[in-house]
Order: sequence, then structure tokens, then C-alpha cells
Amino acid sequence: MKPVPHATSLRRAPVQRRSAERLTRILDACADLLDEVGYDALSTRAVALRAEVPIGSVYRFFGNKRQMADALAQRNLERWSERVRERLGEAERGDWRAAMDAVLDEYLAMKRTAPGFSLVDFGNQIPVGTRQSEPNHRVAERLTAMLSGYLGRESDDRLRRTFLVAVETADTLVQLAFRIDPEGNPEIITETRELLRAYLGRVLD
Repeated sequence: MKPVPHATSLRRAPVQRRSAERLTRILDACADLLDEVGYDALSTRAVALRAEVPIGSVYRFFGNKRQMADALAQRNLERWSERVRERLGEAERGDWRAAMDAVLDEYLAMKRTAPGFSLVDFGNQIPVGTRQSEPNHRVAERLTAMLSGYLGRESDDRLRRTFLVAVETADTLVQLAFRIDPEGNPEIITETRELLRAYLGRVLD
């Protein structure tokens, strides 16, 4: 199983601090508008107005709204990864159950609080309703990279496959939990956690 690379959606990476701050405002505005109007009604002009930047600044970074949503998804992945790393820094090294809780808990927290996350999360729901394999492969690769050393395991095909199955399973069940309850049905989330523990225990214990 080969790693899945992620090509950045940015036309041009920010170099100066001012440019980076402008990009942050653009992505923040994109996230807020996704929650307010949805993806279909989202426009680069509306994002520019909300971010209080010239429309040319948006097009400097993105050719269209899909590229903006992709960049927001990548930012979500980076922020989630950082939150998981912080949790792992506080846990006992090698404890895969603590690692699994950190991974799931931080995803649920972002699902509930991060603007725009319900539509784009890590990239797998735009256009709305589609399910593509690449984002979950990318998350599984990120988990393999983050957790292999923490767990004292070799980053091999078996570990990648294990995390991919876990990510696909959790993704489907979490989506179900949030379809039933906007805050995430607690019973479904509990079942998800127990299912992941049973599956991962076969490989990681």
C-alpha cells in the first residue's frame, strides 16, 4: 500500500507574514460561509467580501471555490494532527488506546466546533454527498506517520492497512452519529469506540 500524496490547492504559497495573514482570513471566511450558505451558494466574491480583501487576493491563492474548500480541508487536517500530537504528548508512550481516544475525541471536537468542518472535514464531502477514497487514505497515512513511533511499531503495509480500515469505519459511523443528532449521537459514538478497540486490539495488542 503506497502513501497517498496531497497536492496543495494553493496557486501561490504566502511568503510574507502579511500575505499569510490574508490567506488565513480568506480560509476563515470560507469556513464561516460554508456553515451559513452551503457549498453551492459559496462564491469567491462572497469570501472576499467577508474576509475584507480584494477579489484579486482570493484569485492570487485560488482559481475557484473548490480549491478554497480543498485548502480548508488540508488546514483542518493539519490542525487536527497538531491537536492529536498534543494529546499524545500527555499520554503514556505505547498506549494505543489513549492514542485512539485522542484521534477520535479531537475529530469529534472539531466536528462540533470548527467552522465549515461539517461540509469539508478533511476533504471527502465536496461536492456534498460524495464519498471519495483519497482523503481517508491521506488520514490513514497521517496516522501511520504520527503513531508508528509512538506505538513502537514499524510503519509498514500492515499498519497502514489497519489504520485505513479503522479510519473508514470510524468515518462512516461518525457520519451516522451526526445525521441522527447534530451533536453526535452518544450511543453510536460509544459503539464506534468499542468497535475500534476490538478491531485495533487484534493488531496492536
